[in-house]
Amino acid sequence: MAEFYDDFKSIVLNKTPLLDVRAPVEFQSGAFINACNLPIMNDEERRLVGICYKNDGNAKAIELGHKLVSGDVKEQRVRAWCDFIDANPDALLYCFRGGQRSKIAQQWIKESGREISRLKGGYKAFRNYLLRELEEVSSHFSPIVLGGRTGSGKTIVLQKMSNAVDLEALANHRGSSFGQKVTSQPSQINFDNNLAYELIAKRKEGHKTLVFEDEGKHVGSVFMPESLIVSMANAPLVILERPLEERIAITLQEYVIEAQKAYRDAGFEEGWAQNIQNSIKRIQRRLGNQRYEYVNTLFEEAFKKQKEDGSLEAHKGWIEYLLREYYDPMYDYQIQKRQERVVFRGNEKEVLEYIARA
Repeated sequence: MAEFYDDFKSIVLNKTPLLDVRAPVEFQSGAFINACNLPIMNDEERRLVGICYKNDGNAKAIELGHKLVSGDVKEQRVRAWCDFIDANPDALLYCFRGGQRSKIAQQWIKESGREISRLKGGYKAFRNYLLRELEEVSSHFSPIVLGGRTGSGKTIVLQKMSNAVDLEALANHRGSSFGQKVTSQPSQINFDNNLAYELIAKRKEGHKTLVFEDEGKHVGSVFMPESLIVSMANAPLVILERPLEERIAITLQEYVIEAQKAYRDAGFEEGWAQNIQNSIKRIQRRLGNQRYEYVNTLFEEAFKKQKEDGSLEAHKGWIEYLLREYYDPMYDYQIQKRQERVVFRGNEKEVLEYIARA
């Protein structure tokens, strides 16, 4: 087995398992799909070694590292690495720059009767590769933007296309003031990495045209790469049209039924109502006080009704009000400003057929 591995593209396409021996704080700030964090040093050990390196140089820092990670501590960490390799024989190893930490880990693993190659250049080199892929997105794909009023089911339609990229799924956010989910969003670094993985896979599948949902510069707390913003800015715009009653039903399914289940599964059943009220509060200034009070009352009455008899029907009231009074006028205004980019309007079947021909 080679000491180093640098075919980053194959790592993406093969979904290669990765053994990340950086400290937990580094992993939490940014990592890769299919990476498992089994650190050679914990955060405190890394901090102490860093101070030693700064004050006394590299040799003393390495000496301290070996002292801190020895005996039972070392044995437990090496055993965890070996167990991971046994479960994932094609795994690759990395630290931040592919330097001392991964080199030492690789040696200890070898002494335990296993072998593993490490990423050449480590996390930093692989991350730079993925960033380059994001920067070059416009040279590989022609984008189509799928638009439509809130509740039109754009995500539902995207999931039926092999050449679509679901940015909201990657961002773990529904893309609106009410889009926060019970689980947290990825870090910006992880979002970038995951998007790059997706684009590389689509390129391998041979797609020349990619479909993206009509998004702003950010989805929740994560921002679109500048290259993608530029690429989408002048892309053809396809509008998905759906009757209001269907939009209300879709919104009820996603933002009430599915969202409540997610909160229940996470053990935060009461958190759903608080999240909706916080979301209504966030748009209070744009609604105006009178409309804010009215929609808040509609929601409180609907939630009370649900708790009394389990009925969800009353939730349609505040959903319809927000669609009519807030989202529709705002979206229609935005589309009007981009009217020259609209190349097609139609229902779900018509949109799917049009994009299939594009």
